[in-house]
Amino acid sequence: MDDVIFWSRLQFAFTATFHYLFPQLTMGLAWFIVYFKWQHLRGGDERYGNAARFWSRIFGLNFAVGVVTGIPLEFQFGTNWAAFSKYSGNVIGQTLAMEGMFAFFLESALVGAMVLGEQWLGPRKHFLATIGVAVGSWLSAYFILTTNAFMQHPVGYASAADGSLRLESPSDFLLNPWGLVMFLHNQSAALVTSSFVVASVGAFYTLRNMHFHQAAIYLRTGTLVGLVSSLLVAFPTGDRQAKMVARYQPAALAGMEGRFHGGSEAEINFIGQPNVGAQRLDNPIYMPGLLSILAFGHRNASVQGLDAFPKSQWPTNVDLLYYSFHVMAGLGTLFILLMAIAVIQRWRGRLETSRGILWVLMLAFPFPYIATTAGWMTAELGRQPWLVYGLFATNHGVSAVVNGGNVLFTLIGFSGLYFVLGLLFLFLVAREIAHGPSDPSSQGPREASNDYDLVRDPLVYSDRVHSA
Repeated sequence: MDDVIFWSRLQFAFTATFHYLFPQLTMGLAWFIVYFKWQHLRGGDERYGNAARFWSRIFGLNFAVGVVTGIPLEFQFGTNWAAFSKYSGNVIGQTLAMEGMFAFFLESALVGAMVLGEQWLGPRKHFLATIGVAVGSWLSAYFILTTNAFMQHPVGYASAADGSLRLESPSDFLLNPWGLVMFLHNQSAALVTSSFVVASVGAFYTLRNMHFHQAAIYLRTGTLVGLVSSLLVAFPTGDRQAKMVARYQPAALAGMEGRFHGGSEAEINFIGQPNVGAQRLDNPIYMPGLLSILAFGHRNASVQGLDAFPKSQWPTNVDLLYYSFHVMAGLGTLFILLMAIAVIQRWRGRLETSRGILWVLMLAFPFPYIATTAGWMTAELGRQPWLVYGLFATNHGVSAVVNGGNVLFTLIGFSGLYFVLGLLFLFLVAREIAHGPSDPSSQGPREASNDYDLVRDPLVYSDRVHSA
């Protein structure tokens, strides 16, 4: 109970993890809605209009809960982490303010227009409002990720007379190379999450033999975007971020790989259990030389182990860092494999009749959430024991007047509130999915009703040929 640092870190980790379940879907889903609206506006195909309306309702619910759960994060900078805010607030406060003024307000102002304003605005203005929501969500992400990038790789700052930081170069701060790579990697992962959700709903409707036009659209777009975005998460964005970790946070890379001793031709460990006490990795399955190639571009490169650093500079939880990284990387590889199989089956015209793949797609939607959570755990655990890497230690950042009991009390309150909020969200989303898109023509058995359907929906045509 006396360890206020532990409870403050746990509270922020819990509230941040729960909150991020929602923005990662809205950031990806916004561009799906833009695509559906564009197809509807371009060709007048009402099926795409119904798809845009359906996912706009899901977006609205997701956005509302994301806003509610994001507010406590801002307050914790002043309540739990006042010393950190005093030290770095003149720098990170810039992007946090810009996120609220330039991005969040833009997105919030247009969400209502996107969800409810189609009849008032007309097709073209409504399409522009949808683009504004998507741009606002990604701009908001950029400012937040730039803030985090400064904590990972501080640039563009100077020290003030009182020891705190001040902003010296806004351009260096806003164009932090760590932040640019993190943004591309994170946004690709958001597209993966939304792709799996869209494909999962499409698979659900197909297995239930309902809303077949909508299901075909969701499966086509979800699997294709899912494959492309999963590949982008791995390369080049993930590869580039790994190289930056190797260059600027070598102790974090050693912890991520369970590498206790350095050397050349460093191996990638696929499986193993870190034994911190004995400073070894138990039962490893590995590929020699691959880590050297991924980190520095050639097999003979030397990669430092944890033994190259004093223990005070080791990541504070090597075991959890190691497992988080491997869960993220392992799931990312499986995502590529699953979406590649689904896309191949779609090109062969067999996806809608491959019930095994449909079941996997339907049940796979939670795993991108697990992967992104593990990814953020990897980034934040790797940064430890620093709040601002190399400049400001975590144990110096807590508020002097807040004790562990106070933090635990509010953590229990957040847990109960978020549990109720999560149940309400799941109920509302499930109700929307059960209701389905407002497309009366999509009800009934999965067969083409006229030549228009055969031309515009190749999957329906392939099903009819297969049935014949």
